[in-house]
Amino acid sequence: MTTRPDCTFCAIAEGGASARVVLDEPDVLAFLDTKPLFHGHVLVVPRAHVETLDRLPEQLHAPFLGAVQRVQRAVEVGMQAGGSLHIVNNTVSQSVPHLHYHVIPRTKGDGLRFWLGPRHPYASDDEADLVLDRILSALPEPGW
Repeated sequence: MTTRPDCTFCAIAEGGASARVVLDEPDVLAFLDTKPLFHGHVLVVPRAHVETLDRLPEQLHAPFLGAVQRVQRAVEVGMQAGGSLHIVNNTVSQSVPHLHYHVIPRTKGDGLRFWLGPRHPYASDDEADLVLDRILSALPEPGW
């Protein structure tokens, strides 16, 4: 397992920094966010230093996603939430350059105005098709 000495989440995973641990497994760790959006906001991280989701090794896909699913259930049940918001930032807006998956409890009327905007609609079907073609031409095969 590769870690970086200058990484906050690696330090937590190695026990060199404290955290309120929710889940502790050989490949994955989950802990309470220190600046939660709502109480029960949990970060799920691979123990190995991986900066972005696209760099997560294939052998960690199942352990990581499985941990996220278990944490989601625990957060929703434990916090009596109606659901949850899941966020992963890749590079842009990533406060710590180590993959971290946010599981945030949500309840109806909690006041969060999660805003994905401004929206930029396609000017035409042709423009949407051009964008689709660009993405399809860059889409890697499974196991890349």
